[in-house]
Amino acid sequence: MIGWKAQCGGRSLRGSGRERGLTLVELIVTAAILGILAMAAIPVARFEVQREKERELRSDLWTMRNAIDKYKDAADKGAFQTKVDSQGYPPDLDTLVKGVDVQGKKVRFLRKIPTDPMTGNTDWGMRSMQDDPDSDSYGGQSVFDVYSKSTGTALDGTKYSDW
Repeated sequence: MIGWKAQCGGRSLRGSGRERGLTLVELIVTAAILGILAMAAIPVARFEVQREKERELRSDLWTMRNAIDKYKDAADKGAFQTKVDSQGYPPDLDTLVKGVDVQGKKVRFLRKIPTDPMTGNTDWGMRSMQDDPDSDSYGGQSVFDVYSKSTGTALDGTKYSDW
C-alpha cells in the first residue's frame, strides 16, 4: 500500500507549508482604512441632508408666495371681496387653504400649509404690506410675504429667515 503522502505528491494538506489567510497586521490596516473612509463620508452625508432640507425650504417658500400672488391677482380682478386695508392680500395662510367663494365655487390656492423643514412645524413668519421689509414681527393686516422662523444659517452663509 502506498503511503498517504505519496498519493498527494508529497504535499501536506495545508498547501505549500504556509498558512493561507490574513495576518493581524493586515486586518488592522484594513480596518483603519475603512474607518478613515467612513469618517470622511459622514460629513458628506450630513451636508447632503442639509442641502435636501434647503431645497425643500426654497420649494415651500416658492409655493406659498405663488399662492399669495394668485390670491392677490384674483382679488385685484374683483373675483371676490377683500378687506379695504388688505390691499388684496390674504388675511392669513389658512385662507389660502380653506379657499374663497368665487361665483358660487370654492377656490383654494394651497392644498395645505407646508411644514417648515428647518423648524419642523407649520408656523411660518409672515409680513404684511404695512410691515418693514426686514421686520420679524407681523402686523396682522394681511399676508404679503412668508419666511422661515429658523435661526439657522444655510450652507451658503445666509440666514434661512432671509430667504
